[in-house]
This record gives sequence, C-alpha cells and structure tokens, in this order.
Amino acid sequence: MKTSPRLESALRKLYKAFHEGSLHPECCKQCAVGNILDNTDSWKHLTDLHGSVALNYVGMVNQNFGKKFNGYTPLELLQIEAEFLKGCGYTLPLNGNGKKPQTPTDKEILFNGLNKTVEFLCELDGVENVMDYSKLFEFKNDVPKYELSEMM
Repeated sequence: MKTSPRLESALRKLYKAFHEGSLHPECCKQCAVGNILDNTDSWKHLTDLHGSVALNYVGMVNQNFGKKFNGYTPLELLQIEAEFLKGCGYTLPLNGNGKKPQTPTDKEILFNGLNKTVEFLCELDGVENVMDYSKLFEFKNDVPKYELSEMM
C-alpha cells in the first residue's frame, strides 16, 4: 500500500515511541502529536485546552496562512491528538474533572489510543487503515480471499 511521506513519518515515529516507552498522553512532548512533531510542544500553543479541536488565535493565524507542521495543518494536529486521547479513554478536553485512565502509560491503553490515531491518520490521507487486518479473515468457499503477502 502506498502512503504519503507525512503518514509514513508519523507511523514510524508513533511506532518507535510506543515500543521505546516514550508515549504519554498527558505530556505535550510525548503524546501522539508531540511525537509526530519530533518531541516538541510548540503545537500546544494552537489551542487553549489539551484535547480541544478548537483553534485559538495563534492556531487560526497559522491555519489561515497555510502553515504545516511535518505535513499537518494546525487543525489536523488537534484532531489527531483528540483521537489519540479519546482512544486512550479520556473525556475531552482534558481537565481535572474529566474521565481519564488510571494508568495512562499502560501498553493496552496506549495501543487503543494509537489504533484510533492511525485510523484517523489513514482517513486524513484517504488510504485504508494500515492496522486493519480483518481482510485476512475473509473467506469465500472455505478458502481465504487474501494472503498475508498480498496485504503488505
């Protein structure tokens, strides 16, 4: 499957962060977007609340001028982060009263967050979800419709 450079880069960074233990939903440098943006937190100035998809003044200016961060617009970055946080079990935007996981760095919680994130990243680029292996289980006349090598 052919992917865009921005998607390929984002997937590599998220994969690396997940496996190296440098993914944390509550840290602006280690969350999904923080990792996509090379562990910087400059993106947090695009909104007033972590997890919000509402651009603030700075975000609107950058969006309207067509600014992109590692290939993503300010609004796309906020949407990516929101998907990650929702997938991890947070209510958005983050605040002291909302629902949040007891152990935010639990691998299962992070995997669920990444699953939603990757699904959204693929949707943004108009490609099939790279984490969807359901086709491997499709059969016709008791014979698999697809082989693993066809999927990759």
